[in-house]
Amino acid sequence: MRALHLGKKIGEKVVLRDISLEVGDAGMLAILGPNGAGKTTLLRILSGVWGPTHGELWRFGQKVEREGRSDSRIGYLGHQSFLYPSLSALDNLTFYAKLWGLDRPSDRAANALKQVGLTWSQADPVKTYSRGMLQRAAIARVLLTQPKLLLLDEPYTGLDLAAQEFLDTTLRSFQTAGGAIILITHNVHEAIRVSQAVTILVRGRLVWWSDTQGWNAERLALEYQKWLGGGARHP
Repeated sequence: MRALHLGKKIGEKVVLRDISLEVGDAGMLAILGPNGAGKTTLLRILSGVWGPTHGELWRFGQKVEREGRSDSRIGYLGHQSFLYPSLSALDNLTFYAKLWGLDRPSDRAANALKQVGLTWSQADPVKTYSRGMLQRAAIARVLLTQPKLLLLDEPYTGLDLAAQEFLDTTLRSFQTAGGAIILITHNVHEAIRVSQAVTILVRGRLVWWSDTQGWNAERLALEYQKWLGGGARHP
């Protein structure tokens, strides 16, 4: 995944300015930023759901020419699970497997739920799920197509400690298998715990970036607060 000088304007408002970033195979980048910084807009552009106003986006060695096109190599997890509450987890995932045209959709759905530890509750309606279970089911949906790139928008929100640890393990396994991950968050502990590199997005602009080697949450928090407080300027 490579973005070059991306910008996005919605109406008269400039939401993103001159965004450039790159994540290779088995790489994991955390994008840290406050509410309203443009994080979700950026992830939607990277996923292809929206197009940029200007700039270039490259995925899997090819330039993206059109937005709104589905790509089974990308797993996009937004703020919503996109699961039907009255359907069971298995029925939900079987439905999505059929939409993607996957072979043996029921088996693929069951295997995805096994990956996230939900086999025991796969026949239950997802409206009965806890927040952590619902997030696991949503992750199973994203993993259905065996993607090469995960784009995750604040996936840890509302999760208890056990669910957080499970998600950590899932992401590391995905990365070990060669998958790339871009993670949106506003939590420095999440950013430093799971990523190889961190960048900070403030008011639609990437203002700072670093690999995570030698950093801890406390040091990153001080850097983050400096930018939020306006104590530094974009280089």
